[in-house]
Amino acid sequence: MAVHLLRSGCEVNVWNRTKSKAVAVANEGCKVCKELPELGARSSIVFLCVNRSEDVWQCLEKLTAASSPGTLFVDHSTISPAAASAFHETLSSQGFRFIDAPITGGSVGAKNGTLTVFCGGSIDDISEVTPLISCYAKKVARVGGPGMGQMAKMANQIAVGGALLALCESLSFAQKAGLDPAQIRELVGGGAGGSWAFENYGPMILDKNWAPGFSVKNQRKDFGYCFEAAELVNAAIPGTQLVDQLLSLLEKEGHGEWTTAALYEVMLRMGSKG
Repeated sequence: MAVHLLRSGCEVNVWNRTKSKAVAVANEGCKVCKELPELGARSSIVFLCVNRSEDVWQCLEKLTAASSPGTLFVDHSTISPAAASAFHETLSSQGFRFIDAPITGGSVGAKNGTLTVFCGGSIDDISEVTPLISCYAKKVARVGGPGMGQMAKMANQIAVGGALLALCESLSFAQKAGLDPAQIRELVGGGAGGSWAFENYGPMILDKNWAPGFSVKNQRKDFGYCFEAAELVNAAIPGTQLVDQLLSLLEKEGHGEWTTAALYEVMLRMGSKG
């Protein structure tokens, strides 16, 4: 994502909690900052993409200590909608601006510049930053005010979980029925049962390649935020709860870093009565 911004003509400063992960973008021409306050001082717009709500807040505390008033913070992390709303309020009171802008499309989408971004916040702030986000996203949409970007991401993760289960359930059934899983993936994936999961995770299942991709651990982290949001709005998400329970079996076995497509292995082990 940083490289897409750089290639569009932007001056890009970067920082990563794991310094080695900044090497590739440094080689492309991004300026690597040694500490977060340095990045905050050098940037009028700051993009964040970390793991959990508490990680976002830790970064924001260090950034705002050195940032100029009016700096716009765009958070691409998937975090709690309630936390995102609180960050909006806190930063606004300090003279800063904040957009919750979680992404979907995975590492492939980031590399190809085809992400989808759900934005929550001020219309003007989102309009200002949309041309920059469009350097690495095919769709950028405001879905509402503060916190609503994360609510939209929760809706996305609920759909992702269902599609993942459908794929793994279908191909594990095909395997046990004596069908050719590769042929079934092609035929089913090209019809009404097709999905992004069939297209992108199907080959991983056929190759039994469990390298992320998107990890079981991170998917379950996102599901935790889905459950929190569902309770807040009194929504039933039983399918998501089921997928989380099945993925938990992989994590308990020490496979939390495997891709979520490894759910197929769980389905193969299960019989008709669970």
